[in-house]
Amino acid sequence: MRLIDYFPDASISIKNSASDWQQAIDYSMEVLLQKGYVTSGYITAIKKTTQETGPYYILAPFVAMPHSRPECGAIKTGLSLTLLNTAVAFGENKEPVKLLIGLSAADSDEHIGAIQALSEMFCEESKIDALLNASTERQLMDIITQE
Repeated sequence: MRLIDYFPDASISIKNSASDWQQAIDYSMEVLLQKGYVTSGYITAIKKTTQETGPYYILAPFVAMPHSRPECGAIKTGLSLTLLNTAVAFGENKEPVKLLIGLSAADSDEHIGAIQALSEMFCEESKIDALLNASTERQLMDIITQE
């Protein structure tokens, strides 16, 4: 499967800003919730674990992949991508995040392909820069489609 195939319709978005990290997570999970990929309990689990252990899902400067365990409410495997024009602070260290890749993994095996495709994309720093500097959802989609 290609990376873009993991993204349901309308799951790539740009938001001006988030009031805090909780709202950023809501933005990143919004379409996955609407399309039946996750339950509201899944989003609650992400927030609860973040409060307890910190933002364990920050992958690189400005890039986070909020997710939780499949049994917390993941129904189907899928991804979303939310770019914030203004970074939001995560965790005690106030790490700035602009790009959120929401992950719903229905089981511990099914999401491996999505993670592999994302890893390949993130190996190229120019791709991360292009995503962080995109100004339209179409640009974001084009970058992801190249994988």
